[in-house]
Amino acid sequence: MKVMTTILASVLIVILAGGGYLFTKKYQPMQKVHEKILAKNAELERQVTDLDKELNSQVANLGKQLEMKKEEIAKAKKEKEEEIARVKTVKDSLIRNMKKEINSNQIQITQLADKLKVSIVDKILFPSGKANITDEGLEVLQRVGTILNKMEGKVIRVEGHTDNVPIRGKLASRFPSNWELSTARATNVVRFLQDQVGVDPARLEAVGLGEYSPVASNDTKEGKAQNRRIEIMLLPKK
Repeated sequence: MKVMTTILASVLIVILAGGGYLFTKKYQPMQKVHEKILAKNAELERQVTDLDKELNSQVANLGKQLEMKKEEIAKAKKEKEEEIARVKTVKDSLIRNMKKEINSNQIQITQLADKLKVSIVDKILFPSGKANITDEGLEVLQRVGTILNKMEGKVIRVEGHTDNVPIRGKLASRFPSNWELSTARATNVVRFLQDQVGVDPARLEAVGLGEYSPVASNDTKEGKAQNRRIEIMLLPKK
């Protein structure tokens, strides 16, 4: 009996020793590898979660920016429409007050969106080859300027234009070319708008363009007459 017990004890010791050896040499390293894999998976899941949160945040911010941009566009569109309507009111007022000159083709009034142009033939404003404004021209500019002056927040640009006939004779000593003549005429109109109509000079611009922006052919008498003009424009501030 003692012998059997001793044998069984020895066998048990061998089995336990073998199990301990297997646990130490094989199963324990595998368990550590498994634990590392679990830890890595947990880290990857955390990174995925963080990336998902960041992506959702970026999408939300983009959505807010898009809504803000839509609101800005809608606001700008509304302001543009209101400005165009304001300019149309000025245009309608000019048409009512300048019927005689419009019907006689002395004045043309055109609107392009929030811009307005009043084109006046030179013969109603200036004697031939001169830059001094006629009495009739002063009266016309008074009416036009008074209406335009009511349109606040706009630049009033005055452009002088001529035909392509060179300046000759005694007049050439004062105006060597059409540049000087067109500039002098535009300047005199601007001075009148400032001094007599009360337009803020910061809103005024005087430009002489000579013969280089024709609206008709200079090959005919009628074309030359159309090219000799003053254009008063109502423009947005830069």
